[in-house]
Amino acid sequence: MENEGDGAAEYSVERIEDKRIMNGKTEYFLKWKGYPRSENTWEPVENLDCPDLIAAFEESLKSKKDAKKRPSTAPNNESKTKRKAGEDERDNKKTMGFDRGLEPSKILGATDSSGELMFLMKWKGSDEADLVPAKQANIKCPQVVIQFYEERLTWHTPDDDKNTGGKENSAD
Repeated sequence: MENEGDGAAEYSVERIEDKRIMNGKTEYFLKWKGYPRSENTWEPVENLDCPDLIAAFEESLKSKKDAKKRPSTAPNNESKTKRKAGEDERDNKKTMGFDRGLEPSKILGATDSSGELMFLMKWKGSDEADLVPAKQANIKCPQVVIQFYEERLTWHTPDDDKNTGGKENSAD
């Protein structure tokens, strides 16, 4: 993009959409935050400072290759259809949570309904929130987790108990 050296702050990568090798150099097709898709550009890997996005994109490529390599052992069409639906489901799951390559913004809530503590994560540059395992969030964005807990902390001191106790007794 023009202004690359002096205006780097203006451009931040929202996601990586494709990859190619030109003249022996790896380039990624980038979607820029705040810009329409028509402004996407191919950028050489050495110009990029978004290792998490690159890693997530490479991981998604591996997953797609693995899905293609799996031989079809389905005896009839019905099984193939069921398997296809399962693969679609996995493809959808792939682009959930941290795999989306987005930066965590805020934890909106928490649940353990699945038997595992999950956070409802809001992402920077996206209106969609989704559930991520707390174990992952603790490692990938500890500050966001800490902020969530700090906002919900309530302190109970011995003085509080005396004050409430006194008020309750005086009401009798």
